[in-house]
Amino acid sequence: MNWANCSSAAACGGQSALIAAAKAEGKLNVITLPSNWANYGTIMADFTKTYGIKITDANPEGSSAQELSAIQQLKGQSSAPDVVDVGGSFAVTGETDGLWAPYEVATWNNIPASAKAPNGDYYADYGGYVAIGYDPSKVKVAPTTFKSLLTGPYKNEVAIDGNPTQTGSAFAAVYAAALANGGSLANIAPGVTYFKNLKAAGNFVPVEGTPATVQSGQTPILVWWDYLLNSEVKPVVKDLKIVIPSDGVYAGYYYQAVSKYAPDPAAARLWEEFLYSTEGQNLFLEGSTRPIELSAMVSAGTVNQTAYSALPAVPGSGTLQLPTSAEQTTAGNVVAQQWPSVTG
Repeated sequence: MNWANCSSAAACGGQSALIAAAKAEGKLNVITLPSNWANYGTIMADFTKTYGIKITDANPEGSSAQELSAIQQLKGQSSAPDVVDVGGSFAVTGETDGLWAPYEVATWNNIPASAKAPNGDYYADYGGYVAIGYDPSKVKVAPTTFKSLLTGPYKNEVAIDGNPTQTGSAFAAVYAAALANGGSLANIAPGVTYFKNLKAAGNFVPVEGTPATVQSGQTPILVWWDYLLNSEVKPVVKDLKIVIPSDGVYAGYYYQAVSKYAPDPAAARLWEEFLYSTEGQNLFLEGSTRPIELSAMVSAGTVNQTAYSALPAVPGSGTLQLPTSAEQTTAGNVVAQQWPSVTG
């Protein structure tokens, strides 16, 4: 059986056959999965414990762009990535570049249609909402909106976590700012203009915001995913406040894809089955993220209720709206062209 050509476990003999083939390969290459990001440390440990498959995690602090580069550069090598976890625009780029092997997990129908490629090339796994995290010991006026960050007393205090042309979470911050300033999922340009204005106001610090920069006071306000503020910044800034801005409610997800060139094709597919199982989805939830099958799990009564109750409140209806592939592509092009005008 050549698992590299299998578009589902059922198509190639079922889950037992997949497990046997993956165990025979004995290894899995993942890339850019920090152990403290979305509970991946526990997820990787539990996968290895369950199946005895050794995981190599290359470049844990890398970016989505570097994941795509690694697939192209390491093609044909035993150390090449088997699977990726990338921002939405990078999932679309990878599909355009022909990097993905279509695969549908057993719980495929629990993934909303807007959160997956119809042919199985890529599919959302976990996500959350763009949020404002701030250290109240250094930030005396609580920011609640994008507008407040622009007009409030926040000189040299506001950061995002890198360059939005390279990093999915920074790209999401620009998308959220667009929604707060007359833009839409089809029009991200007002988000770029917003950060240009934020910099002109003296409030935007064009460095990579990190837990360390919040802790040190270099950037006491960080616009980032709610779950990363909770899991990465809160451990070093104990009183950190996290608020989803009411004027820019933007949900974003990271996406899984199996590399077309995976050196361990069965292990790659078994990893996806693990991530989208009830166990895997609840492990993401325990990392303060919103797993993509959350609503199905709530309906089925299989959700970890304690972890679910701990998530920050979402302003408004909470209806999940995600950009289409075409909107992602357009937005990526606009940011690539216009972002240099922000950083100068």
